[in-house]
Amino acid sequence: MRGTLILMALAPVLLWQGRQVRRSTLRLPEAAGSRHGCLGRGQPLRLLVLGDSAAAGVGVANQDQALVGQLIAQLSTDYQVSWQLLAKSGLTSQQLLHTLDSLCGQQYDSVVLSIGVNDVIAGTSDTLWLAQLQSLRDRLNTEFKVQHIIISAIPPMQHFVALPWPLNDYLGRRARRLNRLTEQMADNCGDLTFLSVDLGISSQMLAADGFHPSALAYSVWAEHLATQILNFSPQ
Repeated sequence: MRGTLILMALAPVLLWQGRQVRRSTLRLPEAAGSRHGCLGRGQPLRLLVLGDSAAAGVGVANQDQALVGQLIAQLSTDYQVSWQLLAKSGLTSQQLLHTLDSLCGQQYDSVVLSIGVNDVIAGTSDTLWLAQLQSLRDRLNTEFKVQHIIISAIPPMQHFVALPWPLNDYLGRRARRLNRLTEQMADNCGDLTFLSVDLGISSQMLAADGFHPSALAYSVWAEHLATQILNFSPQ
């Protein structure tokens, strides 16, 4: 009850700050480069990377520096990786569901999900968040025969330098809440892995907009993802 009252009191400030951030924050483009391909030798691995602006590589110039490029570079030393990136800035979990329609008839072994920041900003409820994740999981399993889904934790938004206080504190707390729910869901699903990566709060880990990952952050993130995929995939 006390938290609700505090939120009601802060609501005008949070709304005003949100509008100011949208107006003033540097808008960076999605990373340039191919969004599908095949690389490496060895046992085949079919990989799909799905999500929002972080999955799309906002914050770096090209896909080689972004999450998917750095992830493929690491996996291709052990596998022949057939990969596809399906990502767009601003997507919520609900919107991401609709993007799967463009993948009709394709199959994947592993899927990486980067989603949630826009759900935090949009105020997606706990119930809807879990329902959308379950719908994504169901579709990936049944339509695309996916064996392993890795969902990356929503980053600690309280440390985004583009966000002022108290907006950053509010969004950070909401991100932690959705992460806890996601981790609990993953604990009960053998095909779902929740991945939390500690990137610290160094400015080196943020792009010029103070909101998206830098090339270094993408590299660390990709390394953790590669470890999860290699541990799950047959050798």
